[in-house]
Amino acid sequence: MDKIPLTPARKVLARTKLRSSPSHDGANGEAGGGTNSGAALRRDLRADFTASLVVFLIAVPLSVGIAVASGVPVELGLVTGVVGGLLTGLLPGSSLQVSGPAAGLTVLVYEAVREFGLTALGVLVFTAGLLQIAMGLLRLGRWFRAISVAVVQGMLAGIGLVLMAGQIYAMADTRPPSGGPAKLAGLPDLIVDTLISTDALIAAAVGVGTIAVLVLWPQWRWGAQFVPAPLAAVALATGVVAGLSLPVARIEVNGMLDAVQPPGSADFARLGEMSVLGTVLAFALIASAETLFSAAAVDRLHEGPRTDYNKELIAQGAGNTVCGALGALPMTAVIVRSAANVQAGAKTKASRVLHGVWLLVFVSLVPWALEVIPVAALAGVLMHAGWKLLPFRDIVRLWREHRGEAVVLIVTAGAIVATNLFEGVVIGLLMAVAKAAWETSHVHVETQTTEDGTIRVRVLGNANFLRLPKILDELEASLPPSGRSVELDLSGLRHMDHACRSALTAWAERNTEHRGPVPAGPGPGSPPHHPQE
Repeated sequence: MDKIPLTPARKVLARTKLRSSPSHDGANGEAGGGTNSGAALRRDLRADFTASLVVFLIAVPLSVGIAVASGVPVELGLVTGVVGGLLTGLLPGSSLQVSGPAAGLTVLVYEAVREFGLTALGVLVFTAGLLQIAMGLLRLGRWFRAISVAVVQGMLAGIGLVLMAGQIYAMADTRPPSGGPAKLAGLPDLIVDTLISTDALIAAAVGVGTIAVLVLWPQWRWGAQFVPAPLAAVALATGVVAGLSLPVARIEVNGMLDAVQPPGSADFARLGEMSVLGTVLAFALIASAETLFSAAAVDRLHEGPRTDYNKELIAQGAGNTVCGALGALPMTAVIVRSAANVQAGAKTKASRVLHGVWLLVFVSLVPWALEVIPVAALAGVLMHAGWKLLPFRDIVRLWREHRGEAVVLIVTAGAIVATNLFEGVVIGLLMAVAKAAWETSHVHVETQTTEDGTIRVRVLGNANFLRLPKILDELEASLPPSGRSVELDLSGLRHMDHACRSALTAWAERNTEHRGPVPAGPGPGSPPHHPQE
């Protein structure tokens, strides 16, 4: 008989049945299935072991660099990485996403430590973690996906700009001023001071060389397969500085026990301050948004289980609660480590747990290895990371296709540089809401003359206070010569807020003659009205 062609859906169903169907040979089939299952498990473990080493080699320089940029002991960055691997890595949510200290919170942490002190950092992170757990239990994770992508990209761009502005000073072994505007204003003086100082020039050369290695290393595919670019860049810079005995500042290591400082009761008492609560809210919201957007990106990189956003929020909250109890840096899901984990062939969450084990072994047995790393090299790593946060391609595309979204992105980034991270994000969100309200308030006025000479003015669309000036201008332009009757018809409005209702009613009372009652449009919150044409 003729073969019946399979539709795409039936093909998928057929493949699924073939994969899941047992062997036709009873006992041998079961034995073969067990053998295949055991072989697959061993393959997954080998892949996870290899991926964990790759992620570990990336995590060390990034964790140390983020800690230095945040103004805290380097050990605290590694502690956050350990907790992100051993605790958050074990919890459900996302299977391949890797957590740890992230460049996205560096600016906020630095300002918080400068304003409240290092001992208060644990309280901020601990409380933010509890807030994340509460949001996860209330199933608010999916609502973070409703945040405007332009605001998120603007947030990352603003973070990148402030991060780069601060790390330029670190590349010259100079302490940066506080605040984004001060950093930018001080750049001319920094350039002059660097050019007249031999030591500063040497440090800057180390930083620039580190960036060059980060850019060029991935082009060498054979080397990039075995050594991640951040590790190669920092290792080469460290070797050059040590081999030539260059006068460059190096990392200071105080020891794990001295660095870990759990918060005390006096620190928790500061939660009554509005500025502290605002920082906690900023930690929780920004860390959650960065984590869940990272999860969406990682899910597109692999074919495994998708992320459960609410469980991932709870896992991140649990990790931040422990980090806060230890006085360490806040954690988020880190797209750099997560993408490296997927690209290295990770199959299960074992890879991210193992990466936490390697970090713990490293920080426990060989912390002295950190003391040979030059600060300028880590600054170069973070300069490169900040540059990658700038969405140049997205800005160009948005400017061509959705200019309003591009404006939201640029304003959000500029507001973060001009103010701070929290206020900048709030400004961006308000702009996105205003833009959405403006775009959804499409309204136009139609004028018709009936057989009896009456002028019928119909207002169609959505009328809110943002479009009220336009509506009134068009109504005034539609007024006929005196002596003609005017009828205002509002039945074509799908929505009308209180401001528009009051203004249009007043206009009708002033300008219509021989009118009957003005057809009422929908009130605020009423269901859409679709007039019959």
